[in-house]
Amino acid sequence: MRLPIIAANWKMNLLLNDARNWVKDFKHSLPELSSCGVVVAPPFTSLSTVKNELAGTEIQLAGQDIGLALEGAHTGDISAKMLKDVGCDYVILGHSERRRDHHESDSMVNEKIKIALSQGLKIIFCLGENEKQRQDGETQEIVKEQLLSGLSGISSEEINHIVIAYEPVWAIGTGNNATPEQAQEVHAFIRTLVAQEYGDAVASHIRILYGGSVKSKNSKDLLGQPDIDGALVGGASLVAHEFCAIINTLI
Repeated sequence: MRLPIIAANWKMNLLLNDARNWVKDFKHSLPELSSCGVVVAPPFTSLSTVKNELAGTEIQLAGQDIGLALEGAHTGDISAKMLKDVGCDYVILGHSERRRDHHESDSMVNEKIKIALSQGLKIIFCLGENEKQRQDGETQEIVKEQLLSGLSGISSEEINHIVIAYEPVWAIGTGNNATPEQAQEVHAFIRTLVAQEYGDAVASHIRILYGGSVKSKNSKDLLGQPDIDGALVGGASLVAHEFCAIINTLI
């Protein structure tokens, strides 16, 4: 049985004091986590603070990206080695905002996945189509291209350290989430692709999250789908009790 994951992506939000208060509020409301894993991805500036505040809990820490080098003359970049050093368990890679704002290609995402794996980080690998691509009936084509390119050269052993997150770009931050049926259709397609590349055993164990305007009012229906194994939560994760409410839909 796949253990669901609920991940909070704070993006470029919450200063240090806000981060401390969020963790305090979250721990106060924290439900029993035996039924799911929880990952929190603060901005780079808050990683150490959040790590310290989370001490003694089972919540795992994630970075929001890595650079293409482990060290050296790369002003402004944060390396996989640095994330590991600060205590991160995961890193989010391939998010549509990175693809859009920083022109990250599928091959660049693939390179980052390999670098992260080399440093012992687990990965939340994001993919998804934009509004025009969905309207043009290209969802499966785009998802397949991003998935196979991103996982190029990744072994059957390495993929065990990867969580896939389907995030339709048209639903991220818009309030227009995919319906449970739309999300399930793509999740099932992704699992079929993984089975074709890595076999049924790997496909049955890999976790596929949904992201895109997830809130407590829609999370129960989304997370009730057979191939949806959790959520990557953006805006709703900035409020601790709302994030807890999403987790509670799994209990």
